[in-house]
Amino acid sequence: MPVLPGAEPYRHEGGEVGVLLCHGFTGSPQSLRPWAEYLTERGLTVSLPLLPGHGTRWEDMQLTGWQDWYAELDRELRALLERCTQVFVFGLSMGAALAMRLAAKHGDEISGLVVVNPANKVHGAAAYALPVLRHLVPSVKGIISDIAKEGGAEIGYSRVPLHAAHSMRNLYALVDGELPQVTQPMLLLHSPQDHVVPPADSARILSRVSSTDVTEILLEQSYHVATLDHDADRIFEESYAFLGRLAPAVGKQSGVGHVDQQEGTATGG
Repeated sequence: MPVLPGAEPYRHEGGEVGVLLCHGFTGSPQSLRPWAEYLTERGLTVSLPLLPGHGTRWEDMQLTGWQDWYAELDRELRALLERCTQVFVFGLSMGAALAMRLAAKHGDEISGLVVVNPANKVHGAAAYALPVLRHLVPSVKGIISDIAKEGGAEIGYSRVPLHAAHSMRNLYALVDGELPQVTQPMLLLHSPQDHVVPPADSARILSRVSSTDVTEILLEQSYHVATLDHDADRIFEESYAFLGRLAPAVGKQSGVGHVDQQEGTATGG
């Protein structure tokens, strides 16, 4: 099944500091592509994979679960760890939950976390209905493109596959129990006006992680997909400052390198 135009994975071979970016549920790398390109221009090594079942059609996602999504990110992380002296993990929404699981499992191998509107729980009646409903109804209306900026659009699925949603619910419960194992420096940015993930999720995450170096920033002008919204530049700048504080090599690297996308390779900067 061909990948939707714009949803391709993105990789850049840069300097000795690496960043793994994790997109959200039913979304695609497109939601984080501007962030990845911002880091690329500043000389970092960047990996933004396409999670299994994403970026094609929602029916493909029915055959995948959180173990598949996590395994893909874990492989990319291990490749970065072999290539780089320091590695950071960034994530949006469910991608942030996967990022925190990586942090809990890999410990000091990960130098820091940046999470945007991190998800921690499936809320409301859906959480209780999913175990049964997924066997009766294959999908429900999608959750993509929660963006305040006029003309903003996210490439992803217009339907939520319920088998995959049930797996995501199980992931959140698992990660919630692992949050005390998260000890890395953390930058958490979240939108007070988020129609997908409530602020309560960020509050719970901040209350449960064991990180002592934690910064919380409110994204007042954005909805859920803040990386494509009015606060995108602030996210990029704050995350780069976070990297610069924790990785001495940041700022000393050239931006010229090798960009690898699904469609081929090109020299980029």
